[in-house]
Amino acid sequence: MAKRGGFPGGMGMPGNMNNLMKQAQKMQKQMEENQKALEEKEFTATAGGGAVEVTVTGKKEVTKVKLSEEVVDPDDIEMLEDLIMAATNEALRKMEAESAAVMSKLAGGLGGGFPF
Repeated sequence: MAKRGGFPGGMGMPGNMNNLMKQAQKMQKQMEENQKALEEKEFTATAGGGAVEVTVTGKKEVTKVKLSEEVVDPDDIEMLEDLIMAATNEALRKMEAESAAVMSKLAGGLGGGFPF
C-alpha cells in the first residue's frame, strides 16, 4: 500500500533544505569577499575647504592626514583639532555608508528564499 501524505523523498524536504544550505554558503562566501574588498578600500574626506584631508581604510584605520600650511596656526590649535576630527568622522561615515550599501545589496539578493 502506498504511503499517503508527506513529502517527495520520504524525509522532510531534503532537496529544498539542500538548496537553502547552498544558498546560505554562497551568501556567506560573498559576504566574506565583500568584507575583504571593503577592508582594502580607502575613503578620503576633507574639512576646512580642503585644508585638512584624512584617509581611512575599511578597517577603520587612519592611513593619511594631510594639512595645508595655512591651517597650522600655533595660536589656534583648537581649530586644527576640530578640522582633523571633522575630516576623520566624515571619512568614517563614507566607509560605513558603503559597508551598509554592500550589505543591503547582499541581503536583497536573498529574494525571500528563507521561510522565516
